[in-house]
Parts: sequence; C-alpha cells; structure tokens
Amino acid sequence: MRKSIEQKLKKISGKIGFWYENLVTGESFGYQEDTPMMAASVIKLFIMVEAFRQIDEGILKADRLISMKREDCVPSCGALTYLHDGLEVTVMDLITLMIIFSDNTATNVLIDLLGMESVNRTIKQMGYESTLLQRKMFDLEKSSQGIQNYITAAETGNLLHRMYCGEMVSPEASEQMISIMKNQQLCSKIPFYLQALSDEPEIAHKTGEDSGITHDVGIVYADKPFIVCFCGNETDTPAFERLMAEISLDLYWENSGNEVLYEN
Repeated sequence: MRKSIEQKLKKISGKIGFWYENLVTGESFGYQEDTPMMAASVIKLFIMVEAFRQIDEGILKADRLISMKREDCVPSCGALTYLHDGLEVTVMDLITLMIIFSDNTATNVLIDLLGMESVNRTIKQMGYESTLLQRKMFDLEKSSQGIQNYITAAETGNLLHRMYCGEMVSPEASEQMISIMKNQQLCSKIPFYLQALSDEPEIAHKTGEDSGITHDVGIVYADKPFIVCFCGNETDTPAFERLMAEISLDLYWENSGNEVLYEN
C-alpha cells in the first residue's frame, strides 16, 4: 500500500505532502510530510485549538456574543459575509463556521479576539516548528508580499492524533473539536467516494484551497480509524483532488478488511 501510494503521489505535479497513521496499530508513513506548505484554510485547525485553549482557561467565553460589522467581512468561503450588518453570533458559532464552512470572516474575527501571537505561541508550545500563522484570511496585501501561513502534513497529522487521543487542550475539548469537524460541509476530497458507501464512515476533516493549492486532512472512522493528510501547493488541483478521493477509499478498504479498488 505504501509503495502504491507513493508512486501515485509522485505523478502529481507541484509540491505534495502526505501523512498516514493507523490509529489502532500505530503504523504510519509519509511522503514529503515535513515540507512546509502554504496552509490555506487548514491553518484554521490551529486557530480552533487556541480558541478552545482560551475557553478552557477562562480567558474567553464560548457564549460571548460578537456583533458582526460590515468592515470585518471578506470574500470567498463562508456565510457571514452575506448576512446582515450587526448580526450577533457567539464565539462558538464563529469556531463552528470557521471549520464547517471555512468561513473567512469568522476566522479573521477569531484571530483578532485570540491574538495572532497567542495562536503562534500555542503552536510552538505544542512542538510544531514549521506551522505558522502570519496573516489573516484574504489579506491580499500581505499575500502579495509573500507573507503566508504554513503547515506540514506531519505536524497537522500529529495535531489530529493528539485530538483523537483526547490530548489537545483537554479530553472534553478534543471531543468537541472532533465533533465540529465531523459536520464539515466541504466534502469533495477525502469523503468523495466514501460518502457514497452504504456503510458511510464518519469523517472529521478540514479542507483548504487557493490558487494552485488544495489540501484535505482528517480522521476517517473505518473499522480501524486512521489519519490521512493531503497537502498540495503549485499543483494540478483537480488531478490531486481526485487522487485524494481514490487513496482515501483505498485506505478505507485497507482498514476495513476489504480489497483495494484502485491499483496502478
């Protein structure tokens, strides 16, 4: 399986990162898993962790009401940009929208509430050396200057591992973060084939995309649950996204005692 996956990944253009871990057996392997990648929306997982840390420590209240302002709204993913000025939402609403709809406006409001320095401090305290938040979503000025947010497949996979084990902030926070991720509404990558199965597995995941960038990272609850992280920069996004779906299905069958469907 490892050799087959590596061969398929090598055929995809651009920078590709991959990480896999069987959460029952501990088997794991990667492909360029430590290569820093422009993060797109996967960085939102690390922002979510900091939000839950601040809630857990009493710095921030989950039910605090935030009044949305028109000047806070940014284009692209999400719902808040299209709703009325002055709408009140809770901090937990913002976290949920940030993950399940990849809402950029919710993300930027959370970054202001949490503090970018606090997010990065927590990232470093978790031991992640390459993951970095340097700008808000849709900050075209900083992006044009080459200022980007970064992740790696391996560090993101480790975050998911610790969340699965109840070690991210607290067991209760880990469970709640996974529950939010299971409600992901953007499902054209890892879940693409899996959601058509009669025994459709639960999947807790987060996507990310931008020009030439496509990611999907998550936990697939097969008979033997597993983590799979796909990261792509400067790549053929349609081709890579189809491969994400195929490899995810292969891994699902591998961890459910069935035969692999896709071969070279």
